[in-house]
Amino acid sequence: MSNLHKSARPIIVRRPRKVREGHHGGAWKIALADLMTALMALFLVMWIVSNASPQELQGLAEYFRTPLAVALSNGDRDSASTSVIPGGGTDPAHVNGERARVDLRSQRLPTDVRRTLMDLRFRIESVIQQDTELWELRDQVRFEMTPEGLRIQMLDTEQRSMFQIGSDRLEAHMRKLIRAMAPLLNELPNAVSISGHTDSLSYAGGDAGYSNWELSADRANASRRALVAGGLNSEKMLRVIGMGDRVPVPGSHPGDAVNRRISLLVLSAEAALRIRADGRAEPLHALQER
Repeated sequence: MSNLHKSARPIIVRRPRKVREGHHGGAWKIALADLMTALMALFLVMWIVSNASPQELQGLAEYFRTPLAVALSNGDRDSASTSVIPGGGTDPAHVNGERARVDLRSQRLPTDVRRTLMDLRFRIESVIQQDTELWELRDQVRFEMTPEGLRIQMLDTEQRSMFQIGSDRLEAHMRKLIRAMAPLLNELPNAVSISGHTDSLSYAGGDAGYSNWELSADRANASRRALVAGGLNSEKMLRVIGMGDRVPVPGSHPGDAVNRRISLLVLSAEAALRIRADGRAEPLHALQER
C-alpha cells in the first residue's frame, strides 16, 4: 500500500522563468566618454600653464580680458582706464574699478610696433619677477600703451618713495630698477623720453625760487643719469622734461603720493619724428605768407 501511495505522488518540476531584461541603451557610455575627454583637457591645460613662461601667461591673461565682441572683430579692448593705475584707484597697490572708457581703435599703434613694445614690457616684468628686491616694487611700476608708445611709470606710495624727500637723490631701490631696465631699452631702436612729476605740495618760497618745476626736472635728469650709468646709449635719449604738479594721475587728488613719479616713454618712430620736427618749425613770416 505504501508503494502504491508513493507512485501516485504528483511530480513537480520547477522551471525558472526567464525574464528578458529591457534594453538600457548606450547613454552612459557617451557620458563617460565626455567625462574622460573633459578630464584629459583639464590635465592638458594644467600641464601647459605650469610650463608657460611669464610672457605667455601675460598674453593668456590679456586674451581672457578681451571682450568676445571685440575679439571676434579682431579689435583691441573696447575699454581701458585712462589712469596709469589699473582700475583708476589712488593707490597703485589697490584696484577700485575702471573709471573711464575710451575708444582706442582710432589711436592705436601699428600691430608690429605694439608687439615689439609688449615684448619689451614682458621682459621688464620678467627682470622684476626674478629679483627679490625689485619684486617688492611691482605695485609701483605701471605700464600703459599710448599712441606715442609704451609708457613706464615709476610711482611713489605712502610707504615707499623713489627719491629722498624734496630731493633728486634716488633711493637705492629706484636706482637698481632704472639700471635694470637700461640694457633692455638698448635692445630696441626706439628713442626714449623722460618726464618728472611731483605732487601739489609747494615749497615755502612758492614758484619764485626753487619749486616743483625744478624738482621734477631734476628728478627726470637724475633718472636719465641712472639709465646711462646702467648702460643706456645716451643717443637714445630724446627728451627730458619736468612737469611739476601740472599733470596729476587721473582720478587722484593732486596731493596724493602717486603723483610723485617718473614717466619713461619708449617712443614709436612716428612720435619721435614729431618731437624732432618741433625744432624745424617754419618762421612766422613764412606762415603769414601762406
